[in-house]
Amino acid sequence: MRFKGSLLNNLKLYYKQAKDELLKVIFPIKEQVRSAYLSVFVVVTVISLYLALIDSIMSVSLSSVMN
Repeated sequence: MRFKGSLLNNLKLYYKQAKDELLKVIFPIKEQVRSAYLSVFVVVTVISLYLALIDSIMSVSLSSVMN
């Protein structure tokens, strides 16, 4: 029976500590989220275009070597 009470106390303590930590979190505002999204989108687009260009160059060069 003592184990059950200890488990309940541990769960209460865990919940309290988790709640306290969440109160410390500073969530980003809408403008920060939009700015980060735009930055990630631009970087991913640039890298994708670069990789597509490299792939095309390698494909053309390889096909010219094979023929």
